[in-house]
Amino acid sequence: MKVKKYIAPSMQEAMKKIRSEMGNDAVILNSKEVNTGGFFGLFTKKKIEVIAAMDPDVPSQQKPSKKPAPFINEQSKMMVENPQVLKQPNDDLVMEIKELKNMLQSIPTTEQSNMYPEPLKEILEQMKNQEVHSLLRNEMMAKLLGFWYEQNGAATIQQLKEKQYEFFEAQLSDLSFGGISYQKKYINVIGPTGVGKTTTLAKLAAECVIEKRKKVAFITTDTFRIAAIDQLKTYAKILNVPIEVCYNLDDFKKAKEKLANYDYILIDTAGRNFLESQYVDDLQKIIDFNDEMETFLVLAATAKPSDMLAVYEQFSVIPINKLIFTKLDETSTRGPLFDVMIRTKKGIAYTTHGQNVPDDIEMATKERIVEQILR
Repeated sequence: MKVKKYIAPSMQEAMKKIRSEMGNDAVILNSKEVNTGGFFGLFTKKKIEVIAAMDPDVPSQQKPSKKPAPFINEQSKMMVENPQVLKQPNDDLVMEIKELKNMLQSIPTTEQSNMYPEPLKEILEQMKNQEVHSLLRNEMMAKLLGFWYEQNGAATIQQLKEKQYEFFEAQLSDLSFGGISYQKKYINVIGPTGVGKTTTLAKLAAECVIEKRKKVAFITTDTFRIAAIDQLKTYAKILNVPIEVCYNLDDFKKAKEKLANYDYILIDTAGRNFLESQYVDDLQKIIDFNDEMETFLVLAATAKPSDMLAVYEQFSVIPINKLIFTKLDETSTRGPLFDVMIRTKKGIAYTTHGQNVPDDIEMATKERIVEQILR
């Protein structure tokens, strides 16, 4: 594995040197600004230091091209996850790649935004403002910078934004979006305390009754909060639907039998501290999640991504179909939602943006979510 350091006035000049000496299959390991020359710290000049690597013994699969090879950001790990320069890897080469991955792990993840061309700086800053995860930002910027050099620095901001949209849309391509499937009789919402499960359930019931003209009923297992039952009873009265209160699994089975003639049964659960695993265990003792049930995990968009992921982990013993994000009106960032979707591999059913029932709820689509992140 040949590794060499290059110092140039700009990233574009460094890339020219690397392509000239190492070819288009070279891999960028790291890059940073350095000060050179000067006298006692005065009159120094800022330059770009780039560390590149290339295995001279492995032929490239790709045909020679006059176009510059896509630039790979120093934080992007895709270069070693899918090495395109391999035909038939051997043990020594695999070991070198593992060592290379370890080197990448030690590289700082802070982006050197001032080394990007101006249009890309604008996009990077917008992604930071949206709190998109740094690893995802780095991967995206690597692709955009590669496209920029392929266009010889002539790519328009509109073309860059189109590439950005394609990148985020591709990240969500395997996830399922959209609201209630109406494939299962029981519709259940779960989640921690304070995320708005009861209000969200009322909005879902209103969709079933008003838009779909379905015959629905409520079951609540939220006997923990004093006002929870009264709140759902109020919604039930407004929608003119019955409600059953369940304290244990026997109550739940009896309620199902009593409401057997209804098209759909919407189930409200108690909100408790998600750090208490006993809560999820208690929930499983009350509700049979394996019986023709569609379950939505409700999360507050205002929560930290780490907390949302901890909530998902705690509830993951229950079959979760999709996510519902509430309180979008209380935050201007959408990056954390994206991070949670990618890590949990779950799409979004609905987003809510207020307390009004049946309004202030929107069925999610992949296109809409990406638009919100990029706006």
